[in-house]
Amino acid sequence: MRALCAALIALAAPVSTLAADGDAPAQQWDYPDLPPLTYGGPFTLLDHTGRTVTDADFRGAYMLLFFGYTHCPDVCPTGLGAMAVAMDLLGRAGNQVQPIFVTVDPKRDTVEVLAEYVGLFHPRLIGLTGTSRQVHEAAKAYHVHYTIAEYKGEILVGHTSRTYLVGPDGKYIGDFAHGAAPEDIAARILRDMDENDLIRGMETTQ
Repeated sequence: MRALCAALIALAAPVSTLAADGDAPAQQWDYPDLPPLTYGGPFTLLDHTGRTVTDADFRGAYMLLFFGYTHCPDVCPTGLGAMAVAMDLLGRAGNQVQPIFVTVDPKRDTVEVLAEYVGLFHPRLIGLTGTSRQVHEAAKAYHVHYTIAEYKGEILVGHTSRTYLVGPDGKYIGDFAHGAAPEDIAARILRDMDENDLIRGMETTQ
């Protein structure tokens, strides 16, 4: 079962260039006419209290977004755990950061399910769900890939497992690979705050 989950996650990841013989590096192709990928954009979803929210509701705060699902056995708890520790490391500066968990399994992850789930990780974590189309559009904006399959009566979900950082102006800043240290996440946020003169005189430890 764990191997099948890993295979689904691999399928959900962006396609990378493969070597023809498995050893030698594959030929790289340049497409100068293609614009670079852009991340982020508008979304409309339901939060874990049942309130309709849009991306505009989070303007003025940094957003840390993670896409996953509540039945995830290991990847999501690890990613959300790292996010929670990073929030604690930020101290008072964390008041300017909104951690967000967006489900890619909206049929099972209802408002009620999310309300119970997000409380396990951090008191400020917001859970977002919606219709399948709304979730798809939100995931598409961040180039999040996910697959849902049924195996022997069980629903298995593979998904991109990165954490996305968005600035107070709603513009994408960067992202963190699965397994990124909470210290690195917090340091990246503080660096951006410092560059934008947002933490002058603010303590970063509680």
